[in-house]
Order: sequence, then structure tokens, then C-alpha cells
Amino acid sequence: MFQLLREDINSVFDRDPAARNFFEVLTNYPGLHALLLHRLNHWLWGKNLKWLSRTLSTFSRWLTGIEIHPGATIGRRFFIDHGMGVVIGETAQVGNDVTLYQGVTLGGTSWNKGKRHPTLEDGVIVGAGAKILGPFTVGAGAKIGSNAVVTKEVPPGATVVGIPGKIVKRLEPDAEQALDVDPARREAMCQKFGFDAYGVSQDMPDPMARSMQAMLDHMHAVDERIEHICTTLRKLDASYRDGSLPELRDEDFAEILDEKPTGSSGAGRFRSQDEQHNG
Repeated sequence: MFQLLREDINSVFDRDPAARNFFEVLTNYPGLHALLLHRLNHWLWGKNLKWLSRTLSTFSRWLTGIEIHPGATIGRRFFIDHGMGVVIGETAQVGNDVTLYQGVTLGGTSWNKGKRHPTLEDGVIVGAGAKILGPFTVGAGAKIGSNAVVTKEVPPGATVVGIPGKIVKRLEPDAEQALDVDPARREAMCQKFGFDAYGVSQDMPDPMARSMQAMLDHMHAVDERIEHICTTLRKLDASYRDGSLPELRDEDFAEILDEKPTGSSGAGRFRSQDEQHNG
């Protein structure tokens, strides 16, 4: 038991740089207080002392602002930072080394008995205000962004943001590999359109950025295919000439250009490359 207590306290030092010493953590961290009381309440729940465990959990909620049902299963080195407003339902299961921030809800979407709350595997991090609702699994090492609402399974290592929650990063190979996108060609296309000027990359947890990146990947694949078709037509018909591409005017990009650094005109770069192609 003392080993478990030591682990819980050390997990605070590992994940909160504001923690200064053992006594301060033990006396001033409501997340730790709620966890220690829950471990007692969960033991009483297992001994079929349901009313007593529920009463003590209610006292814990009054004391800490954190509501953990005694039936919830929580692993080792669990850390709740700040903690106010955290709610963990009866059939929730939390693995080892999990971190929750304030306002997180591990809730259910059904009034039926049985498993109705989520399972968080080892190393999951859930941002402030996020809601994970339903009897599904959030895979090991996943990250849930602040205020996200998650209602379906999350694969290991994924990052989820938004309402409803969308996966913006995962460990498994994604459509990028399926399209066989050349990173150098993609970067050139981003430069061509001035996309980089907005400081957005494929590693940022932003659904809009991810959508734009997917569009660029698709355009790259289409460009490759059209290029191959034109090459084949030239071999079949020596008189074949590529048609002229429509000209892009700077005024069409006025609002974008006003926000971009000097000399980064996407339209200008695009037109100059087209003129070289047609020349």
C-alpha cells in the first residue's frame, strides 16, 4: 500500500513542475486526495459495502470537486491535474500512467446496466474539458485534445481533437503512404500555393490543416497522372501540344497576399511555373 502511495506522489512530481516537495503534494493536491479516497472506496465497493463507499465518494466530491464512482477501476500512477469538475463513471477503466486535466468526463451514453463507460489504456492523456462518452477503448498513448467530444474508439498513439472528435495523428500508416506521396514534391506544392506561410504542417493537431494536407496530396496524385497521360499522348501523336493553363491573377489572391510575408506570393510563383511549362 505504501509503495502504491509513493508511486502516486512521485507521478505528481513527474508531471507537474510546480510540485516542490512531498509534504506540499500530500496536503495541497486535490487530484491526489481524490485518488487516495477512491482507492479506499473501491476496496469497500469490492467488499459489497456499497452505501458506505458511495457516501465516502460523495464526501470526496465535496472535498476535492472530483467525482469518481467507487466502482471505477483505476491503475497505478494516475494523475489528475487541478481536477475540479472531473467525473469518472462506474464502469470506467483507467490504465497505468494516465493523466486527466480539469473538467474531464468519462461518461456513458446509455441508461442500461453493464459496461457503459470508456476504457483508457496505459499512458493516455486527456486535455481540459474533454468528454469521452461510451463503452469503447482509447488506445495506449493516445491524446485527447481540450474540449474534444469523443464517442468512438481511438487507436493507440492517436491524437483526437474537435467536436465530434476527429483523429488528426496516428501511429499506423495513413492515406499518405497509400498515395505514395513524395515528401519533396508535396513540399514544393505547398510552397507553390503559399500554404507554408500560414505556419501549418501535417504534424499540427488541426482538422482544417489535415484536410488541406489531404487536398494537396490528392492534387499531387492527379498531377502525376495527368503528366503521365500527356507524355503518352506525345508519343502516340507527334503533333499533340499541351493546352495552355488558365492564368492566375494576383487580385484573386489579394486577401491572402495581404497576410503573407513580402516575396511569398503563391500566385506569382504559380504563374511563373506555368509560363515555363507552356513556353
